Amino acid sequence: MVAVSAAALAAGATTATGAYASDAPKDARPAAAPAAVAPYLYNGWGDPPDPAEVMRATGVRWFTLAFVLDAGGCDPRWDGDRALTGGVDQQTVDKVRAGGGDIVPSFGGASGAKLEQECADAGALAGAYQKVIDAYGLKAIDIDIEGDAYNDGATQQKTVDALKRIKADNPGIITYVTFPSGQSGPDGSMIDRAADSGLEVDGWTIMPFDFGGEGQNMADLTEQATDGLKNRVKDAYGYSDDEAYRHSGLSSMNGITDVNETVTTGNFEAIEGYAQEHHLARLSFWSVNRDRPCSGAYPNDDTCSGVDQDPWEFSRILAGFTG
Repeated sequence: MVAVSAAALAAGATTATGAYASDAPKDARPAAAPAAVAPYLYNGWGDPPDPAEVMRATGVRWFTLAFVLDAGGCDPRWDGDRALTGGVDQQTVDKVRAGGGDIVPSFGGASGAKLEQECADAGALAGAYQKVIDAYGLKAIDIDIEGDAYNDGATQQKTVDALKRIKADNPGIITYVTFPSGQSGPDGSMIDRAADSGLEVDGWTIMPFDFGGEGQNMADLTEQATDGLKNRVKDAYGYSDDEAYRHSGLSSMNGITDVNETVTTGNFEAIEGYAQEHHLARLSFWSVNRDRPCSGAYPNDDTCSGVDQDPWEFSRILAGFTG
């Protein structure tokens, strides 16, 4: 694989597929967002959007493509079912790369058989990650560890050790670890374990939602939680505040969340400004599938946001982040 530095990704490095393809005049296209802006796109259900349309409309160039799970025997597949290459997920990757962008596969998620739990040891888990890296010549990966996987210390350590091997075998690869948070930030279990093991990741990423924020300002809570993350990272690694922010990131949820919190486009504008102020490592959200207005009542099926918005407005707001 081609090694790409974190600085190059933050500057919006594109793949060798060339310039962004669009019928619009060059000066009319949205400015290209950096690789740090990579909202989740999920082909597993509902009505997945056309990434080329989103790219043309917003300036987003990178997507976090969910989810890689275990098909049995520590075999990585999309949703634990679809082959790594040749299907709809391959088509999505090809469209994104044809537009001058790239993808960050996300391993794990909230449900399904997790490689982090099913693979026997760190070597096997690293081998599963490597299969996906090799299949797509990846520049970045995301490990979304939550629920039982996150709450088990042995699974955390296995994941840390596997990521150490991946970074050693793939110089320059960007690694993100995504995990839950409370309103004051995450617990320090995995961050401390990684620091003690000598693993430095490029972006510790919290999910600041589904944490009791109904009726509250979700931008304020997001900033509060991310400040808490920064403090955890700072304490674990001995970073300065600036260094800790630059190794911290967030992945929000647009619109109405699973526990009836409401994240508005105005909240996203505030979150983008906060991320810009502190030069966060990553700015994402769940999900592009939801980044459109509902045609009627909110169906709660992850095909629309449930709030007042223009199509792809949440993506367009975060695309203003420059790193």
